[in-house]
Amino acid sequence: MTRTTEAVIFDCDGVLVDSEDIANRVMTELLGEADVEMTFEEVVDEFRGREMAFVLETAERLRGGPLPFDLSKRYYESIKAAFENDLRPVPGIVEALQRIDLPNCVASSGPHHKMEVSLRVTGLWDRFEGRIFSAEDVGIGKPAPDLFLPAANAMGFVPATTTVVEDSLPGVRAGVAAGMRVVAYASHTPPDTLRAEGAEPFLDMVELPDLLSADR
Repeated sequence: MTRTTEAVIFDCDGVLVDSEDIANRVMTELLGEADVEMTFEEVVDEFRGREMAFVLETAERLRGGPLPFDLSKRYYESIKAAFENDLRPVPGIVEALQRIDLPNCVASSGPHHKMEVSLRVTGLWDRFEGRIFSAEDVGIGKPAPDLFLPAANAMGFVPATTTVVEDSLPGVRAGVAAGMRVVAYASHTPPDTLRAEGAEPFLDMVELPDLLSADR
């Protein structure tokens, strides 16, 4: 059966903004302060694509009790400063967006205030303002499909004609569970791993416009 992409849902971190290393470095440092022993690589593997509630639950479980400070508050304060200094768009995404002439939106596990900072700092806010969805809107994050379904509905499209652009395994699983086509930017996860989860991997944002225009 041929499936044509009529609308696109973009993840934010790692797809639009090159925030993954910055955010994970900050989280690793804060967890160390809270006596939660996790390496940078473990933070990436465990928390990439997940919402803050999952991070807090995992950190408290590993510590064996409550954290000594408000990790969420400290994290968002710290990344705001780091983003303002160091955040950039994902290489090639600005040029790709200029070539994509399809209805689109952003849907992320992160909260609205974090996405606004990220998109404003990188100059992408005006492209998506008013079409931004967060896991905090639905009360559950990826890999559940609950975030993507209302995002597609708000644009007026059904899952079968909506394509999700992701980069994390939880995001890929959410898109597949929603019944959507998923194309995955393989910047941090091996293409074969993404493909095994049901995504179509790609390595360079220059490929994205053609992927979205191709029938599947």
